[in-house]
Parts: sequence; structure tokens; C-alpha cells
Amino acid sequence: MSLQDGVWRARWEAAAVFGRQIGRGVADLLLPPLAHDSPEATASAGLTADAWSRVVFLEDPVCDGCGAAFEMDGGTFAAERCAACLAQPYAFTRARAACLYDEASRGLILKFKHGDHQPFAPLFARWLSRAAAPLLVEADVVAPVPLHRWRLLSRRFNQAAEVARPLARDAGLDYLPDALIRQTHTTSQGGKSARGRRLNVKKAFVVTPEGARRIKGRRILLIDDVLTTGATAEACAKALLEAGARAVDLAVIARVRTVRELTM
Repeated sequence: MSLQDGVWRARWEAAAVFGRQIGRGVADLLLPPLAHDSPEATASAGLTADAWSRVVFLEDPVCDGCGAAFEMDGGTFAAERCAACLAQPYAFTRARAACLYDEASRGLILKFKHGDHQPFAPLFARWLSRAAAPLLVEADVVAPVPLHRWRLLSRRFNQAAEVARPLARDAGLDYLPDALIRQTHTTSQGGKSARGRRLNVKKAFVVTPEGARRIKGRRILLIDDVLTTGATAEACAKALLEAGARAVDLAVIARVRTVRELTM
């Protein structure tokens, strides 16, 4: 009986999947999905071909410490990290970015972040599932960079959390949105120097007592939208490590071309 139940269950599930595919096809025919970046219809939800072609996705080889693209593949004996990361490592161990933060990606990210365009969240999560695949394999927990409660109230959502949630779900990892909190209502990082950014977020983040219990001895994958100087991610990583995390890695949607230069 159990064998027959298994056979019928498999057939039923296959029929259900087929039915959903047919239904989705009919729906797309009657109401074609719209591109996230344009009101024009597309074959499937996502970007238009033009917008897609202009995004500079970061492919290996990249620096293992900050995710910066190397200009060329140095081969088997090349260093895994850029000179700046070798000389002055971040508090987070490894980092990956899905794409370069430039004119093409900036508009998409700002539309998501400040324009409340939620369909970008699962799209960016898919980008990160590919770019941060080596980090996801090692991670125990996925956690977003938090917003202060007043900023969350004004924006209505945390863009990092909206990407981190589906990323954790699809990877089968624990998702901890409240383990790390932003205790200080800092001013925007925009327009500040590297030193100004570091000072702005110094001691801004703290791990809650319950969060400390849940992250102790575990490897955390921290999620943010953009890596500029690394000041915010650095402050978050330090707070998580001080609270007992075994290690912290970073995955971002985009990063600027040059986060920092090695001073000689």
C-alpha cells in the first residue's frame, strides 16, 4: 500500500507541477510579465535585454578578501587576495559582489532601495546565489546589515533583509534578521570620506543577547546592497565576532571598482 501511495503521490505531484506550468504560461500570454526596469513586456520577469547587457557582473578571478576583480588570471600560484587585503585585512574573512556599482547598476539598486520596487529583491538574491556560492557553502547563518528603527520606519523595509531572506531560504540556511541591530541612528554614509564613514558607524551595531546565543560558534554570511569603503560591513563583522561568531563573510549586490588603495 505504501508503495502504491508513493507512486500515486509522485504522479499527483508531477501533474500539479505540469498544471502550474500551464497556468503560468496562460497567465503570461494574457498578462505578459513586465521588466523590473521598464514598463515593456518581457518573456519572463527580470530586466530588459538592454539593461541586462549593461550590468558588469563580476566573474572569477576576484580577490577573496574584498571581491574586487583582478585584471587578469594569475594562474595557479597567484595570490588569492589583492595587495590591500594582504596588508590590511578586513574583519570579515571573505567577500563577494554580484556586479560592479556603476551607472548601469546604480539606477537598479536605487530604484529598489529608495523606490520601493520589491520585485528586484528575488532577482538580486539570484545574482548573489551565483556570485556568493563559495561563501554559501561554508555559511551556517545568513544575516542582513540592519537599519535603525527610525530609518526602517521611514523606508518601510530593509533592502538587505529583502535580499537575504530568499537567499537563505533557497540555500537552506538559518536566517537571522534580528540578531544584529543598529543601536545608533547614524547619518547617511553618502558623501563621506573613508575615515568619516568609519567614524560614523563606529559602535553603531550590537548583537542582542538572543542573537549572541544563536550565532555563537557559527559562520555568518552578512548581506548588504553596496560595498563602498567597507566601513559598515567592517563594523557589523566586528560586532558579530565580539559576540562569539566563528567567522563573518560578506556578500553584496554591487561594489565600487576601487574600495581602497594600498598606501605606500
